[in-house]
Amino acid sequence: MPKLDLTKVPVKTGSIYPEPYATMMAGRSSLRLGDVGGLTQFGVNLVMLEPGAMSSLRHWHLNEDEFVMVTEGECIMVQDEGEIVMRAGDCAAFPAGSTNGHHFLNRSDKVAKFLVVGTKAKTEVATYSDVDMQIHMGGGKARFTYKDGTEWTGPR
Repeated sequence: MPKLDLTKVPVKTGSIYPEPYATMMAGRSSLRLGDVGGLTQFGVNLVMLEPGAMSSLRHWHLNEDEFVMVTEGECIMVQDEGEIVMRAGDCAAFPAGSTNGHHFLNRSDKVAKFLVVGTKAKTEVATYSDVDMQIHMGGGKARFTYKDGTEWTGPR
């Protein structure tokens, strides 16, 4: 495989979250580098956060490991223990099944970028720590539920 030309990788914006959470992801974009490179066993994404943006709702994965390395700028990693400043070169690892929800915020006045590497499990459940919602992934489809497993119809 030749070197990936980042200028030719499509920028993914938006979110698959239902409202009102999709709107909260404004200012977040990513390059799906693993997909462009033909990788099938793990994902590699370069995430860009504009000032004031967040990476996702705070979440944890049941079946997938996740690794993050900040490549540019500064962002705040939020976990159960609180907030930690992350700068270029700082890394974090989130083993599958660990219920310590996380996400990243950009409170600086410059773009922050970080690389995310994660397993591509055949089925996955991600639980959102601060809202009553889960996402169930399988067969290329996403289904949102409440944490009790009932179909998600909106915030309650």
